[in-house]
Formats: sequence, C-alpha cells, structure tokens
Amino acid sequence: MAYWLFKTEPETFSIDTLQIQKCSCWEGVRNYQARNMMRDEIQLGDEVLIYHSSCKNIGVAGIAKVVKTAYPDYFAFDPESDYYDPKSTPDNPRWYMVDIEFVRKTERIIPLAVMKSIPELADMPLVKKGNRLSVMPITGAQWQTILQLEKL
Repeated sequence: MAYWLFKTEPETFSIDTLQIQKCSCWEGVRNYQARNMMRDEIQLGDEVLIYHSSCKNIGVAGIAKVVKTAYPDYFAFDPESDYYDPKSTPDNPRWYMVDIEFVRKTERIIPLAVMKSIPELADMPLVKKGNRLSVMPITGAQWQTILQLEKL
C-alpha cells in the first residue's frame, strides 16, 4: 500500500462533498506528471490525504481510500465539460482518473504552515517551494507524522 496527497479547491470539491457522495472519481487532473502517477502508480487500497488549497483554511482535511485504479477521464471527451481536451479521445485517452472513497475527516484541518514547521516533513513535495502538483506521493512516515498533527 502507498500513500498519496490529493489537492482540491473546496469550492469545487471538498472533503464534505466526498463525505456526502461516499465515493467519487478524481477527475480533471491536467498535469502530465500527476497523470502518470495516477495512471501508473496508484493502486487499489492506497490511502489518500485530501488537501484543501486556494481557500481560507489551507491544509489536510480528510482521508480517502482508492477503490478503483486508473481509467480514462471521460470528462476530457465532453465539449461541455470544464475538463474537455480535444486531443484526448476514447481511442487515445490523454487523461486518467481514479475513484476514491471517503474514510473520515481529520479532527481538524491540519494547516500547511504547521506542516512546514515539522522537520520530519521537510522532504515532502507539498512543503517545498514551487510545488503545484495536485497528486503527490508521501511516505508512510510522513503519513503518520501528519496524522499525529490532528491532535495538536
């Protein structure tokens, strides 16, 4: 099993949305590096931290689990979708998504500022300058460290 962090803007999709829906596809990833991780590395049962970005309370908001591995992001085929890509076709898909299932909300939003202050998280892509990936791997040790921050 591996561990991941998925970024989302809560105005678009939040941990509350996932809690209500119980399960959702993680569509709309339009970065090749993040796409490759979703397509090639994310496996059934992997655990995911849901991270709220571009909002008032930036940070880890909950936990999800991967319940379906990568398949073509069919939103890319729909001209009416915000995620439409005319270069992506059903015969030659450019973009992929996975399905995740709600596990739980964190006891509090774990702020980015707090994570940046923890030496054990210094190598985590999220806390490094300039990282814009919406999907990123984290280690088991980083996972445990972040979850310990719920109680602070």
